[in-house]
Amino acid sequence: MGETTWQKRIIFLLLCSIIFLSTACQQETAVPTRAVAAVIPTLADNALPPTWTPQPPHAPEARMAAMATLGPSLTPSITPILPTNTPRPTVTPTPTITPIPSPSRYASYIPTLLPSSELGPSKLGLHVIRNNDFWINEFVRQGQPSVIKALDDFGYVAEIKAISPRTIVVGRFNYPVQDYAGSPEEAARKFVADQLDQYLANPAVDYWEGWNEPDPNLDNMPWYTRFEQERVRQLAQYGLRAAIGGFATGVPELDEFVLFVPAVETALEHRGILTLHEYGAPDMTFLYGSPLPGYPPYANRGALTFRYRWYYEEILKPRGLVIPLVISEAGIDGIIGNRPGPDGYGWADFQEYWVQQGWGSTGVEAFINQLAWYDNGVRQDGYVIGFTVFTAGGIGHWRNYDINAILPDLTGYVVGQQLR
Repeated sequence: MGETTWQKRIIFLLLCSIIFLSTACQQETAVPTRAVAAVIPTLADNALPPTWTPQPPHAPEARMAAMATLGPSLTPSITPILPTNTPRPTVTPTPTITPIPSPSRYASYIPTLLPSSELGPSKLGLHVIRNNDFWINEFVRQGQPSVIKALDDFGYVAEIKAISPRTIVVGRFNYPVQDYAGSPEEAARKFVADQLDQYLANPAVDYWEGWNEPDPNLDNMPWYTRFEQERVRQLAQYGLRAAIGGFATGVPELDEFVLFVPAVETALEHRGILTLHEYGAPDMTFLYGSPLPGYPPYANRGALTFRYRWYYEEILKPRGLVIPLVISEAGIDGIIGNRPGPDGYGWADFQEYWVQQGWGSTGVEAFINQLAWYDNGVRQDGYVIGFTVFTAGGIGHWRNYDINAILPDLTGYVVGQQLR
């Protein structure tokens, strides 16, 4: 980031340290009690949400006045919905998708989208590996996000629920075994039993994920489906709720997902949700508008991002199985195979390329423009609770993906969507 951005951040942190010193920088330890996971707000116990549109926070007038005096730190300095190289249109038609060029001639699909008051607040949230930055909690305090994904580190989750009660928290513990062997029911019972004490010690988590990024294929999907069904039932015995699926970006295929339908049915019986991962590279629009095997292309679906629409439109909606969805990892992942663009892993590695492509005048602006494009899309799908950008608190290899340095910018974007 440039020197000016760091100066703004330092000034803003000094102001925040005065305003929020008593609460913002302290963590609360989760109370080790057995508690029922939270219901999606405003819904009856047995109801399924036809839509999910989080309501903007109602800040006191004093806080709103204070926010206004802080200027650029709380207001996006970019135009995230409209890339700077694209003229403002006079209408807002559904974007026309053109075929993706071959990798040697790849040019980013840069959409032209106007903000719409009908979309409601942003659905952008954070994936958090470690709560190691003041701006993680500050993002939650100001943005009141629809969802946060917590991995292994849960000491701060109770504070998140205190400062943003409507925020849904999806949690996952790393687990060493993901093997399609033996009885799936026995494997699910062992999986839950091995982690049960940690689940019960963290009652602020609303939904617990299982395996990370499985790709069962046709041979193993029946096994994985039974595993997820039993995991849902085991959690339900303790008043806990499951987030099923957790599939990697670009999988499964539709004929494989059909075999997963029984797990969706079981999750719906116990008020669970579905989670998927959606990444793109060299930008988030790569393969948007491309078909899946055996199907024609659709302008508003993709093989990577917005892949979830294939599952809902072709399989879940016709069966009356519209389960709430969280995209529990989203963003840029350069390990995607057979892609164009430069070498790289996380978002920071592609900044120069994006500027050359015309996504924005800076790498940060270009990334937020892509996240805004994705945000605009998921806000049109009522069954989507939200998506979490990978990742805050990145450590080790995940430093290539770390978004701590741009958390003030992400906060500004989300707050700007609430107040417009």
